[in-house]
Amino acid sequence: MGRRTWAGIIAAAIGFGTGGIATSAALAEGIDPFAVVTIRAWLGASIIYAALAIRRRPLTRGKRFYRLGFAMGISQLALPFVVFTIAYLHASVGFVGLFASLIPLGTAVLAHRFVPGERLTPMTVAGLMVAIVGVAVVVASGDSGLTQGGRPLLAAGLAVLGVLAISGGSIIAKREAGSYSLVEMAAIQHLIGGLILTGLMLAVEGLPANISFRGWMFLSYLAVFGSAVPFIIFFWLLETVSVSKASLVGYLVPIVGLVGGIALLDEELQAGIVLGGLLILGGVVWTDRSQQAADLRQAGDPDRAAPQTPG
Repeated sequence: MGRRTWAGIIAAAIGFGTGGIATSAALAEGIDPFAVVTIRAWLGASIIYAALAIRRRPLTRGKRFYRLGFAMGISQLALPFVVFTIAYLHASVGFVGLFASLIPLGTAVLAHRFVPGERLTPMTVAGLMVAIVGVAVVVASGDSGLTQGGRPLLAAGLAVLGVLAISGGSIIAKREAGSYSLVEMAAIQHLIGGLILTGLMLAVEGLPANISFRGWMFLSYLAVFGSAVPFIIFFWLLETVSVSKASLVGYLVPIVGLVGGIALLDEELQAGIVLGGLLILGGVVWTDRSQQAADLRQAGDPDRAAPQTPG
């Protein structure tokens, strides 16, 4: 891969990985969870629509596009934003990031059930089982990654709910692939997600008040560099390189979260998180690569579909 591709992969991974750090920092400033996700969604929508305006092309419209945007706004933004943000109140960024890395596995399992022709292979199932063992190790250890307190079981449950939501949205997107622009879909899902989150924020917390200057700094970073920019970079990668190369972003995100949480938030790298995390990441990488190999074999390219070891 060229330097531009590697730069894009690293930049997107840093953006997504540090998004959790910015979220935890914003929560530590006393900003309520629904306020964090609502402001994040609206700022992100503004930035993505500004990027689309620079292209000077007419935006996609129509009932089908808006229906899809509504489904994606709930499954890919509103619900996961809320549950992952609340999970950060009960466990470290690294802990939650490890569970978020299960999204490809959740997508593969749901695709097996709901997408014709998408079948789990024995190798995929093996990787899935390894990741499940990793989850069990993390939860059974009782480690949260926080220096004090933490509720790892609750955080894990919330994170798994977020994984299922995003995986379900990915199945919807897969069924509609090719019928919309990726960047436009990111924009409409941020817009609709922002509307939904605004209603929830007003009902649960009311209007946000007394957000400090540091709080606005964290929220701005989260919206710009933790959401909009990495989304745009990742979509650029999908349009310029293979899916397998673009998927490297997902492998790096949990590592960025772990290292960043330790360096910037004084989180702890506990034994259960290390052992379980290695199993989770190994299972995710193995499953993803096995699934891509199976897809290539179905496409009639046996040479490119040769089995690849994790990493």
